[in-house]
Amino acid sequence: MADHLPISLLIVDDHPVVRDGLRGMFATSTEFTVLGEAADGPTGVELAQRLAPDVVLMDLRMPGGGGVAAIGELVRRRLRCKVLVLTTYDTDSDTLPAIEAGATGYLLKDTPRDELFAAVRAAAEGRTVLSPAVATRLVSRVREPVGEALSTRERQVLGLVAKGSSNREIAAELFISEATVKTHLAHLYTKLGVNDRAAAVATGYERGILG
Repeated sequence: MADHLPISLLIVDDHPVVRDGLRGMFATSTEFTVLGEAADGPTGVELAQRLAPDVVLMDLRMPGGGGVAAIGELVRRRLRCKVLVLTTYDTDSDTLPAIEAGATGYLLKDTPRDELFAAVRAAAEGRTVLSPAVATRLVSRVREPVGEALSTRERQVLGLVAKGSSNREIAAELFISEATVKTHLAHLYTKLGVNDRAAAVATGYERGILG
């Protein structure tokens, strides 16, 4: 690798301690060079346009502009940089939008140094990199036979369940019979791959159906 140009990086994270830590980590290797840092998504996009890094290390949740919107904007501007998400969150509601927006990889902040370096190399080459936890979640989502979207009525029923409403209360609220409520519940349980109200609500939040 010695005869290759170092992989250039841009760090986008709202925590100065994280940015300092990453900068210090990459400074220990001649394989990488950090071109700049940003504390929010919009600033990261502008710096990426100006500095043209090979890889952008992108946090997701930042005051002033999050990572998913920034990834989408980088793609819209057709910048050549690859985006490697580096975050503490691995829920479906974070993972899927980031990958759909155009992220090349998705790692958690507890990733060991050597794995992070390997991931940056892979991202620079355009290869997808996912932390084991995220990969497992995505594979299980793809394999689920219950990927069907909830109907508007099923979403309404689930929303009322999340508020603690009983079947009778849901029936009164939606002007339908209790038997119909039970039918809607049975359908949404199947679609979500759950067996009870609590699991339906938890999965609804996890998938961003309830917000």
